[in-house]
Amino acid sequence: MIYLKSFTFPNADREFNFFMDIKRTCYDSYYPFKILSKQDLDRLDFDVVTILYGGNGSGKSTALNVIAEKTGIRRDSVYNKSNFFPDYVKLCGMNTEEDITENSRIITSDDVFDYMLNIRNLNEGIDFKREELFDEYLDAKYSRFQMKSMDDYEQLKKVNNSRRKTQSRFVRAELMDNVREYSNGESAFLYFTEKIGENGLYLLDEPENSLSPKRQMELVRFLEESARFFRCQFIISTHSPFLLSMKGARIYNLDENPVSIRRWTELENVRTYYDFFKRHENEFL
Repeated sequence: MIYLKSFTFPNADREFNFFMDIKRTCYDSYYPFKILSKQDLDRLDFDVVTILYGGNGSGKSTALNVIAEKTGIRRDSVYNKSNFFPDYVKLCGMNTEEDITENSRIITSDDVFDYMLNIRNLNEGIDFKREELFDEYLDAKYSRFQMKSMDDYEQLKKVNNSRRKTQSRFVRAELMDNVREYSNGESAFLYFTEKIGENGLYLLDEPENSLSPKRQMELVRFLEESARFFRCQFIISTHSPFLLSMKGARIYNLDENPVSIRRWTELENVRTYYDFFKRHENEFL
């Protein structure tokens, strides 16, 4: 499914005309002006899976955030916009093939990091609660409790419960879902599977962050199946060889000027990995 068919950014001439029309004011930055135009990137045509590849400063994250703002899709983390960001977005254009659905969203590294931090804080709270429950179990099990009124009913249940169960079973039953079982990588992967649903346009900014190679390959399978079976469209910024290898992906190399479409095996980052493993091939035999 293709929701967003194409997107246009202002070229160097349009940027120049914009600055000629505004009053001269001192600013430290004109971001996002003069980022994508340096690479002569003024148009992107999208497939079901489109990947923006490039090193730091290439503009791939900038492009994603501009597209997200223009399309009005949801985001979790607050995005710090520059003074000129709204002006730049107004100069952009987009062409849709289908209406962009409400569950469409951009997912950034900050979103995933905040989610993992929340899980970690919850884990710490659970650890503290676990210690409290250990003490509660021992107090209940070995106390000489006598029920005097209905107000003591809950305490009676705890006493009976502690005498029927081992300490570990008592604590587990009280805590129920213990999210300590999730590692950072598992939490990051869980975030993607929770936020990506059916029928949506999803912009993913370097989703490989916080994911091991094995988890990255699992994410690739999840994204491919979501695109194939669940009417999802993905625009992804990445330099991960695992994500770059996604089936049928249209890949823009933002390290080239002008920006060009390349096969994933032609990209410098992938070739570097390939050359490294070729040199050490005999060590794997």
